[in-house]
Amino acid sequence: MCVKFLQYDGFYLLYFAMRGDILLGRLWKSRFIRQVRYSMKELMLGNKAFARGLYEAGCCVASSYPGTPSTEVTEEAAKYDEIYCEWAPNEKVAMEVAFGASLAGKRSFCGMKHVGMNVAADPMFTCSYTGVNAGMVICVADDPAMHSSQNEQDSRHYAKAAKLPMLEPSDSGETCEFVKKAYELSEEYDTPVIVKMCMRVAHSQSLVDTQERVEPPVKPYQKNIAKYVMMPGNAIRRHPVVEERMRKLESYAEVCPFNRVEMASTKLGIITSSACYEYVKEACGDNASVLKLGMIYPMPKQMILDFAGKVEKLAVVEELDPFIEDYCRQLGLDVIGKDVFPLEGEFSQDLVAEKLGMAVPECMEQKSTLPARPPVMCAGCPHRGMFYTLAKNKVTVLGDIGCYTLGAVAPLNAIELTLCMGASVSSIHGFNKALGEESEHKTVAVIGDSTFMHSGMTGLANIAYNQSNSTVIILDNSITGMTGHQQNPTTGYNIKGDPAGKIDLESLCRSMGFNRVVVVDPYDLKACDKVLKEELAADEPSVIISRRPCALLKYVKHNPPVHVDADKCRGCRSCMKLGCPAISIRNKKAVIDATQCVGCGVCGQLCAFGAIQK
Repeated sequence: MCVKFLQYDGFYLLYFAMRGDILLGRLWKSRFIRQVRYSMKELMLGNKAFARGLYEAGCCVASSYPGTPSTEVTEEAAKYDEIYCEWAPNEKVAMEVAFGASLAGKRSFCGMKHVGMNVAADPMFTCSYTGVNAGMVICVADDPAMHSSQNEQDSRHYAKAAKLPMLEPSDSGETCEFVKKAYELSEEYDTPVIVKMCMRVAHSQSLVDTQERVEPPVKPYQKNIAKYVMMPGNAIRRHPVVEERMRKLESYAEVCPFNRVEMASTKLGIITSSACYEYVKEACGDNASVLKLGMIYPMPKQMILDFAGKVEKLAVVEELDPFIEDYCRQLGLDVIGKDVFPLEGEFSQDLVAEKLGMAVPECMEQKSTLPARPPVMCAGCPHRGMFYTLAKNKVTVLGDIGCYTLGAVAPLNAIELTLCMGASVSSIHGFNKALGEESEHKTVAVIGDSTFMHSGMTGLANIAYNQSNSTVIILDNSITGMTGHQQNPTTGYNIKGDPAGKIDLESLCRSMGFNRVVVVDPYDLKACDKVLKEELAADEPSVIISRRPCALLKYVKHNPPVHVDADKCRGCRSCMKLGCPAISIRNKKAVIDATQCVGCGVCGQLCAFGAIQK
C-alpha cells in the first residue's frame, strides 16, 4: 500500500493508493506522520529503485554511459538535485569520474550495461587494488536473450576476476536495499562494490519501502602515494591487501542478510539468485527448499554445504554461465545444473518447472499468440536515405552499435559488420590496409554521433596517423537514439537538458588531420549519391557527416504527410526499397499511412511517375 500525504487548505490528506480511500482530517505534522512518511511504499521499476537507493545512501556524484537495460538508473538519479549526474563519453571515463569523486571523499556511482563493463574494465581492475575513500558503487546490467545487445556475456565473472564483491537483487525492493548496503560494504572493506542487475529485474516493477536520504560527512582526502599510485612497486604491496580483503568478505558472506535459506520440502533443494529466484518460487512453491544468494561473490561456502546437507537432491538454477554451479562442484557437491538447464537465453517459470520435472500450472503457461514484429527504422529516420544510397551503389559497409544497425535488415541489407562500439572505424582501416585499392574505393564505415564520441575518435586518429585511404560516415542524428534519446557531447545539452559544452564534429575531424570533411543531408538522395561517389573516388582519407536530427525528437517539426496518387502509381514498388513502415502495397498500388508519415519526401525521390505527392 502506498501512503501519500497531500496538503490542502490547512488539512492533510492521507491517500491510500491501492484502496483509493481518502481520509480527511486536521492532522498536523505529528511524530506519527513523520514516521509514516519515512517508510512510504512505492511501486518502482528496478532501475528507478536503484536510483532511489543512490539517493537514500547519500550518493553525490553519478557518471554513466547509456546502455539498455541500465539507462534508467542514471536518468532517474538525475531527478534528484542532491546528486550530480552526467552522461560520460564512455564507460571507462564514467568509472574514472566515479573513482575521482570517491577519492575526493563523496559517495559516487557509475552505471553501464554488460558490454560497457568491457570498456570500463581497465580502471575497475586497478580500483580493486587502490580501494576507495568514500563509497563507490558500480551498476552492471546483463541482458540474457540479447533483447538489445550483441552478446550474452555473464558479468559475474568480472567480480571474480577483479576480486570485487558483487550483490545481485531479485526485485525492486531488494535493489534499493542492496544499493544502500553496497555503500556500507564499500567503505567498511575499502573496495568498489558491484551491484548486478539483469533485464527482468531492471525493467519489472515491485514495491519499494522508501526512506529519507542520509548523506554521510565528506571523508577528507589524504595524500597516500603507496595506496593510490599503482606503479609496480606499490601495486605489488597492494595485492596482498586485496587477498586479505577477499578472505574477510568470504567470512561476511556467511552472515550476509542477503543470503538466506527458505526451507520447505527437503526432497529438492535449489540454489539460485536474481530473477531466477522469482521463477523458482513461482514454479516450485513449497515443493522445494531454496538458498537465495543475494551476495553472489564471494559466495558463502559453509552456508551452501549446510544447505546441501539438509536436502536429498540439489539443483542450481541460474541464467547463462554455471557460475554458482562450478563453485558448488568445487566444494564436492553433486548438483543438477547445466546438464539440464540451457546456457543460453532467459529462463521462465514454465522452463524451470519443466526442467525440474514439475507440473506447470495452466495459468503460468506462456503462449506466443502474437505475430513476430520485425525490427525496422522509424518512419522518417534520417539514416534511411544514406543506407539506401550505400545499398544502391553496392558499397561494402562496416557498421557499428546504434539504432542505425537496423541498416543491416531487409530491404536495405546494407551493413555487413557490427562488432562493438567504435569497431567500424578501426576495422575499415585494417580492411583497407589488407586489401588496398581492391577495397578502398568501395568500402565505408558508418558510426553514430554518440558512438563516435564513445570510441570512434581513437579509430579515426589511427586512420589519420597511419594513413589508410578510408571513408568514414558519421551518422549524426543529434542524439543518442537507440537507448532512448540521451544527450551526448555533440548535442550541446547535458543530462538535464541544460546548455552544455558542444563538440563540433567538422572541426574535430579536421583537427585530427582530415582534409576532406563534408556534410550532407540524408533526406537529399541526389546529394548523398554525389558526395558518396566523390569521397570514395578520392585518394586520401575522408569523413562524410550525414546530418539530420532524429525524426522522434520533440523539437523536430515535420512536413505534412505525403500521399499516393493511385492513378499515377504503376505498382513498381521502387518506394518499398526504402523499408519505410509508413509505406505498404494494397491492390498492387503503394499506400502511405498518414499517421506514420512525417513528410520527409525521400520516397517521392524514388518515384519515376510522380505518384507520391505532397
